[in-house]
Amino acid sequence: MSTLLNIDTVSIQLSGDLIVDRLNLSLEPGDIGCLLGPSGCGKTTLLRAIAGFTPVSGGKVELHGKTVSSDKVQWPTEQRHVGMMFQDFSLFPHLTVADNIRFGINQLSKTQQDERIKELLIRIGLNGYQNRYPHELSGGQQQRIALARALAPKPKLMLLDEPFSSLDAELREVLAHDVRRLLKEEGITALLVTHDQQEAFAMADKAGVMYSGQLLQWETPYALYHQPTHQLVADFIGRGVLLNGEIKDQELHCAFGTIKHSQLSNKPDMSVNFLVRPDDVLINNKSEMKAIVVGCGFRGSHYLYTLELSDTSHVLAVGPSHQPLQTGEQIGFDIDFDHLVVFDSSLCELPD
Repeated sequence: MSTLLNIDTVSIQLSGDLIVDRLNLSLEPGDIGCLLGPSGCGKTTLLRAIAGFTPVSGGKVELHGKTVSSDKVQWPTEQRHVGMMFQDFSLFPHLTVADNIRFGINQLSKTQQDERIKELLIRIGLNGYQNRYPHELSGGQQQRIALARALAPKPKLMLLDEPFSSLDAELREVLAHDVRRLLKEEGITALLVTHDQQEAFAMADKAGVMYSGQLLQWETPYALYHQPTHQLVADFIGRGVLLNGEIKDQELHCAFGTIKHSQLSNKPDMSVNFLVRPDDVLINNKSEMKAIVVGCGFRGSHYLYTLELSDTSHVLAVGPSHQPLQTGEQIGFDIDFDHLVVFDSSLCELPD
């Protein structure tokens, strides 16, 4: 199986500023990838370079083994067989739903167009909406039509730029699952740009975190969450805190006391920062370890507590919603690190 999308040490400069810096990633046919990161880190710029809207200043973009962008090559967008879906829907207000979807497949016969439109409307759950206009649809319905229009020509690669950002959180989650299902059914490779982690985890086979134009890690969402390889990834993905500690004789000495763990077996003595997720902290009032509840957030099915340790550092913990703890209350807790993630505290800069 040949790699469908290959980004090989791509750099992009805009107005003299380095926006993307020697970035590498690849996607196999049918895979869905996602780029996460703060605003201004270069995610959308990279997407535009893949689509052919923005030239690269170094490296190359390959589709099916063919170079489509480099400092010497620039294929036109229409020759790349790339579909795009934007956050603002970009539907034509004067066209019906059917004609919006028809827009990218007008090279097909009228019968083929009608068959494809009907097929897609059934798949997105809007069968019978073909004669409506965009203003007659809800935001979620408009986004489904935008997706159908992008899928209609059966592109080799779909690029999605924050496609759900204007929708409410509940609808975003539903659409993320629906879009993943549709892309998988169509066998289309996709690359999504978002700052919403739940959106990324719901959709992606591979995900990565960008920072200052660099891709810090490109992995499965599970590995990105449980096995971050950079402090900025650990800090950005999921809820959690980084605490200070010392590794001595392959044991971690920290505010929790002394921690023994198989992942410390090859670690030299050093000062470290280690990651504590809410699921690592188990509330247990029979435990000898104590903390003070200093924050409490209701999440429906559970509470997310902020606990203050004896050294005044804070960690997060999850508790059931039917047994709320009170701010100022002293509680007991245990630590259970399934994955113990530690970073050399002297190595917190971006990689060269």
